[in-house]
Amino acid sequence: MPKAVAADGTRLHYEVTGRPDGEPVLMIQGLGADSKGWIRQRRAFAARHRVIVFDNRGVGRSDKPEGPYDLAVMAADALAVLDDVGVATAHVMGASMGGVLSQFLAVTHPDRLRSVTLACTAARHHQWRRELLGEWAELARTKGMGAVTSKAAKWLVGQRSFHRLRPAVNLLGPLALSTTQESFVAQVEAILSMDEALRFELRQVRLPTFVIVGSQDILTPLGDSEEIASMVPGAELAIIGGAAHGLMVEHASTYNRLVLDFLDRVIADRPSEPVRPRPIRLAG
Repeated sequence: MPKAVAADGTRLHYEVTGRPDGEPVLMIQGLGADSKGWIRQRRAFAARHRVIVFDNRGVGRSDKPEGPYDLAVMAADALAVLDDVGVATAHVMGASMGGVLSQFLAVTHPDRLRSVTLACTAARHHQWRRELLGEWAELARTKGMGAVTSKAAKWLVGQRSFHRLRPAVNLLGPLALSTTQESFVAQVEAILSMDEALRFELRQVRLPTFVIVGSQDILTPLGDSEEIASMVPGAELAIIGGAAHGLMVEHASTYNRLVLDFLDRVIADRPSEPVRPRPIRLAG
């Protein structure tokens, strides 16, 4: 399996599927999750695009260096993957922590992005979320990742879908037990050290931007996505009714259709029609 090498020598496992002549789409997962978290997107997107997925440092088949981790370094890891694939620019799609990394790339390396999709993410912390993530990190330190799985599950999947998706919940966030407790804690600490000035820099982003969230997301609630969409000029906001934080698994068909439609519009490139925010509200 191919591995890119980051500036500090960390090896990053990645996979490329889909159409060799398709526009590249780089998918970045969230806290504790490896590239299996995109399992319900890879086939759908590969029919039209060249899909690139990778494991963030600390999870899956990528190296798990000692912390502390840093969001700027983790964003640079994504660029190292693109470089190793030989891709100069790509559409970038990030979920949760991956959405924060995608925001960072949109602000600091817009020349490497064709568009950005920000799923179930935020541009700043609420105190309650800081405390929650701190609790998860402490639980990982003292009782291991199995304890984090039980604690985090209710924050990731909506109640209506939990029993139906129970066999798949290991694909979501900290439920993906492909990380060590030390690496999980290092990722949490990177998130908590996020420079919240990032959200003000979003006003400078000129990339086609799609923000998507579930109406029942309690970890990164609707207000977080509304804030991002209001700050990025021309950003579109899609709200999937009844979906929670794990919307790309819980409501995969709707999620895939909305994002693929967005990419089709970006690729069609209608310069005579300026991009305007177009909220999309769907029934549950």
